[in-house]
Amino acid sequence: MALPLVWVACAIAAYLYSQQQNVPWATALAAFPAFLLEATFFYILGSERLRARMERLPSVAIATALTLAAVAPYCAASLALGSFRWQSLAWIAAVAAAASFWYVALPHRPASDLLFLFLMALVVLTKLFHRFYVSPHPKLPLETLGQLMWIRTGAFALLSVRRVKGVGFGFWPAGKEWGIGAMYYAMLVPIAAAMAWALGFAKPHAPALDWQRATLLGLGTFLGVLWVVALGEEFFFRGLLQQWMTAWLTSEWGGLVVTSLLFGAAHLWFRTFPNWRFAALAALAGLFYGLAFRQARSIRASMVTHALTVTTWRMFFSG
Repeated sequence: MALPLVWVACAIAAYLYSQQQNVPWATALAAFPAFLLEATFFYILGSERLRARMERLPSVAIATALTLAAVAPYCAASLALGSFRWQSLAWIAAVAAAASFWYVALPHRPASDLLFLFLMALVVLTKLFHRFYVSPHPKLPLETLGQLMWIRTGAFALLSVRRVKGVGFGFWPAGKEWGIGAMYYAMLVPIAAAMAWALGFAKPHAPALDWQRATLLGLGTFLGVLWVVALGEEFFFRGLLQQWMTAWLTSEWGGLVVTSLLFGAAHLWFRTFPNWRFAALAALAGLFYGLAFRQARSIRASMVTHALTVTTWRMFFSG
């Protein structure tokens, strides 16, 4: 029953976005099935029941399914929009296969884990998918399909092939996780705002919309960040790297601090390189995201802190 609601929500979001950005209706309609397909795969990722069914299969079969699922949205979008390229398909299939078969071919050891995270980060930081998802309209971000696919494929490989535990993966936080996430957000905001002002990174401002539109925009921003940006970054940084660093360093605080610094370093590429102001703020935020994860033992709590923080920044600060 939940999947049809996801499809309806996607249809409403696509309609509102295309109207707001003046994307031609025919173009938006051609691209919509690809986004709907990606949303379906994402839904399966977030469903423990559906993942459990898939995990009954051998690891090779799971990895093969992940690779095929990775190229499906690209094919749907590029064929409908007339931008299909065999070379692009080959690259997308190659990087997806590398992630999908990583733990089929390699042992489940710290070196393999670190190299896997390096692969995931490298593809993101080089903006690889911007080259392959060619959009016929500047306001239709087809590369988002690649970014979502990469998060999904990496998460599936770790959850269903590597079988990592203790992550608390999921789309909807429990009541306790909402509370923990909100608490660390409230602790972070005044410190981050003071730091942003001191660094000259951002200045506060009121939303340039009436309260009804600002409320809708804020809610939409929060949910989008919660289910995409925060889900992906918290899974890889807090759910995996922080846990692994804590074990390797045999120190909770050591794992928290090192992961936060690495999280900040990953943001050096924001807009212009090296954006050290944003990296410093991201490292500070990473400490509070990590504290939320450590207390709840679930990324759903740190996702709340993360999504509230990013929404506040986008709505009330400019820099």
